[in-house]
Amino acid sequence: MVGAYVASCKESLNPSEPMPETMDNRETNQRRGWLESFLGGSPGRVVVRLVIMSLVVGFLMAIFGLSPEAIFRSFQGFINSVFDNGFEVFRDAFAYILTGAVIVLPLWFIGRLMAAGRRR
Repeated sequence: MVGAYVASCKESLNPSEPMPETMDNRETNQRRGWLESFLGGSPGRVVVRLVIMSLVVGFLMAIFGLSPEAIFRSFQGFINSVFDNGFEVFRDAFAYILTGAVIVLPLWFIGRLMAAGRRR
């Protein structure tokens, strides 16, 4: 009896026919609003991501003894030295790249880890 029921169900399903639209399909087909498109997601999720990223950056900066004031003063000193030394400061570009990599590479790695976690 069960076998006959299964066979009749298989006959009634036609694989070439599209599946009926469900509520979920209709929601994903809707276009996002301009705010969500601009932010890259819902405002709540973006705020949570920014808070978490700010926490991580603040933690890393504290570990390395950096403060926003120190970064600004360093940038200001860089600009002053560019104009004072007639652009000779670019010979030290490698040191600046290494200094920036201390912040950029961990943030990039954490971002990649977070992106990999979302894909699962």
